[in-house]
Amino acid sequence: MDSINSDPPFEETYKNLFNKAQNHINNDELMVEEECELPLIDLSSLNEIDYDDVTREECKSMIAKASQDWGFFQVVNHGISNEILRLLRLEQEKVFKEPFEKKRKEDKFLSFSAGSYRWGTPSATCIQQLSWSEAFHIPLIDILGRSTGSNTHFSSIIEQFATTVSNLAQILADILAEKLGLQSTFFKENCLPNTCYLRLNRYPPCSLDFRMHGLIPHTDSDFLTILYQDQVGGLQLVKDRKWFAVKPNPNALIINIGDLFQAWSNGVYKSVEHRVVTNPRVERFSVAYFLCPSNNTVIESCEEPSVYKKFSFEEYRQQVHDDVQKLGTKIGLPRFLKS
Repeated sequence: MDSINSDPPFEETYKNLFNKAQNHINNDELMVEEECELPLIDLSSLNEIDYDDVTREECKSMIAKASQDWGFFQVVNHGISNEILRLLRLEQEKVFKEPFEKKRKEDKFLSFSAGSYRWGTPSATCIQQLSWSEAFHIPLIDILGRSTGSNTHFSSIIEQFATTVSNLAQILADILAEKLGLQSTFFKENCLPNTCYLRLNRYPPCSLDFRMHGLIPHTDSDFLTILYQDQVGGLQLVKDRKWFAVKPNPNALIINIGDLFQAWSNGVYKSVEHRVVTNPRVERFSVAYFLCPSNNTVIESCEEPSVYKKFSFEEYRQQVHDDVQKLGTKIGLPRFLKS
């Protein structure tokens, strides 16, 4: 299928931004110090049958330590089969290769909620605020137990992935709560299929004479994110005030802590700024799962004195939305610090 028809019209839509030479990204801003390998954790030791308590506790401690030190880690033997991941990638590529005009009508095309298909950054006022990417941002309730119209194979694959990744998210969240000394049913009660999301991402090649953000620097506004990415690379994160490129691992899923877990843990677990940089020649694909609570869920630090004010998820989302609309960028947790 002709990629000209399938790619969103970035250059045409944002031509005024591109014409402002002073807004062009300085390539030096997207340079990184070095490539890093995230802490790698084998989850097979969580199996109660094959491993003893000491080995299981070591695994849990590694998860908590990585969440404190990096805010990111990667996991293998995570329970999601390679075959499901392979088929998901194939189906994802097919969906994104559909004509742009067809993707815009995703509610008819895939039976997802209207507004699931997104591209670019409508609120961008300069190139630094523009994300050169397209995505289907899908409520889990649209996937689990529902048909996606005529695309039944895609429906089956994405439902299998959503079911298993939701399970994994609950396991990891419970471990992180346990390592804070909390035996909590909080996540099972508040992070349900009708509040969590799956996001299918595509980062088209960007052959402009300067490199672009595929996704602008940000932190995630959830409890935790689980990412399955291809081997193209482009994901970068901040550690020790420097940007590091994350080395892709074909066998691993990437986990990162979101803002809500940082607030809930009173700053113990870190929600770390990250971004995606486009590739000039090769497209990049990823799938992200976001563990989110209901809007009325109150986020309260687990110990006193609390670093953050108590807030509802709805209040947090509204503040992020307002900041992006007014400032072109997210402020996030600093808005909720206690004075």
